Amino acid sequence: MLNVTHEKPRAFYPQFARKDGDPHVTHYCQGCGHGVLHKYIAEAIDDLGIQNQTILVSPVGCSVFAYYYLDVGNVQAAHGRAPAVATGIKRSRPDSVVIAYQGDGDLAAIGTAEIVHAANRGESITVFFVNNGIYGMTGGQMAPTTLLGQKTTTTPLGRDPFMQGYPLKICELLSSLEGPTYIERVALAGPKTNMKARQAVRKALRIQVEKRGFSLVEILSGCPTGWKMTPAEASSWIEQRMIPAFPLGVYRDISGSRILNFERRASFSSSEIVSQLELNSIEGDGIPEEEHQETLGFHSKGIKIAGFGGQGILSLGLILATAGMKESYHVSWLPSYGPEIRGGTANCNVVLSRKEIGTPLVDSPDILIAMNGPSLVRFQDRLKVGGLVLYDSSLIPEAPRIRMAEAIGVPASRMAHELGESKAANLIMAGALMCKLPILRTPSIHRAIDEIISSVKMRELNKKALELGMQYHENSNWAK
Repeated sequence: MLNVTHEKPRAFYPQFARKDGDPHVTHYCQGCGHGVLHKYIAEAIDDLGIQNQTILVSPVGCSVFAYYYLDVGNVQAAHGRAPAVATGIKRSRPDSVVIAYQGDGDLAAIGTAEIVHAANRGESITVFFVNNGIYGMTGGQMAPTTLLGQKTTTTPLGRDPFMQGYPLKICELLSSLEGPTYIERVALAGPKTNMKARQAVRKALRIQVEKRGFSLVEILSGCPTGWKMTPAEASSWIEQRMIPAFPLGVYRDISGSRILNFERRASFSSSEIVSQLELNSIEGDGIPEEEHQETLGFHSKGIKIAGFGGQGILSLGLILATAGMKESYHVSWLPSYGPEIRGGTANCNVVLSRKEIGTPLVDSPDILIAMNGPSLVRFQDRLKVGGLVLYDSSLIPEAPRIRMAEAIGVPASRMAHELGESKAANLIMAGALMCKLPILRTPSIHRAIDEIISSVKMRELNKKALELGMQYHENSNWAK
C-alpha cells in the first residue's frame, strides 16, 4: 500500500513565531500570494539542496517578516535596496545563493535604480518580484504598477495616465538590457498559472546555482485586503485585468549559452590587492605587525571629524583613511553632509584598525577633531573614556570641559591664515594629532595627499600645513 505524506519543505521553520495563535499559520491575509510563493521558494531550495548556502534579502513590505518562515540565512534591507545588498553579499560570498525578494512598491518605486543597475551588471543573484499593483502594507495606495482606472486610497477616481502616468512594466524594461540571463512573468491565479510560477521559481534559482548570471521572476499576485475583494474575486481580477495589462511569458532567456565565472570577477588575491592599492610600498613598512602595534600604540581607532562645509572636513577624513591603507590597516571612511555642503555642517567617520571593521559608523569616537563650536557641542559627550578631542582654538576660544577625556586646542585657522591658505587648517590639525598620537606616519600621509589633491601647489601647501601642526605640538606644553 502506497502512503503519501505531505509535509513542509525543510527550508521552512517547523513552527512560525511571527504572531500568537496557530504556529503553523503565517501572518499573511487569506488569498495573499506571498505564502504560496514562499512555499515554492522553499520547495526549490530543498530540491536543489542549497538550504545551507541560501541567503534571503527581505524587503520592506508585507513580506518583511519572511525570516520568520524561511529557515535560511536572512538579511533585512532598507526600502528598495535589496538588489544592492544582495550584490554585496554575493560578491563577498560567491558560493552562496542570494535571493532578493521584493514587492512592487519596493522594487518598482524607490528601488528602481538598484534593480536596473544590478540587472545591467548581470549580478549573479535571483530576484523574486511580487506585483500586486498596490501598496498593500501601508493601506492600499497607488503603486508604480497600479492599473489604469484602478481605484486606490490615493487614486479614488482611478489611475489617470495624464496625472499619474502609466503602469511600470519591469520585465519589459529589464529585458532590453544586455546583463540579465533570465526574465519571466508568471501569475498566481489558479492551479494552471501557479504551476508555471513554481517552475519559473525553480529555474531562476537553478540558473544562479549553475553560475549563469542574473535572473528575475515577476509574480502577479492578489491583495484581497487592499483590493477590498474576496480571494476568489482577487484571482479573477488577476486573470481578467492584470494579465492583459502585464502579459505572462518569458521575456529573456539566454541561460543555455551563458556561463559566468563569477568567482574570478569578484575575488582578488592578496598580491593583486596590494599591487592595486600600492600597499606596503613606503619606506620602513616591512616591520612585524606586533612591533608596528607597539610603535603606534593602538589596535583600532575611531575618529570623528566635524565642522563647517568648506573646511576640508571630508577631505581630511579621506586623507587619513587613504594613509591608513598605505600602512595596511583595515580602514573605512563614511562622510555625512548637512543641508548644505559649503557653509553647512559636515562630519565624517574614519576607522583605522588591525582587525576587520564591523561598522563604519563612529558613534563613540576615540578621537574627535572639532573645527567649530557647534561640532564640539554636538559630539564631545560621545567621546570614549580616555578619548582625545582636538579643537580649533581660533574658532573655539573657551576650552571645553570634558570628563574622562583630554581636550587640546590648536589655533589651526589662525595658523592657516598666516600660511596664506585658510583651507589648510585641516592638515594643521592632522599634524598636531600625529605628533600627539602617532597612529600614522608622515610618508603615508604625504602619499595620500599626492593621490587625493590634484593641484601640485595645494599638495605642497598641505604638506607644509601638516608640518606646522607637528611643530606646534612639539613647541606646546601639552606635547610633554
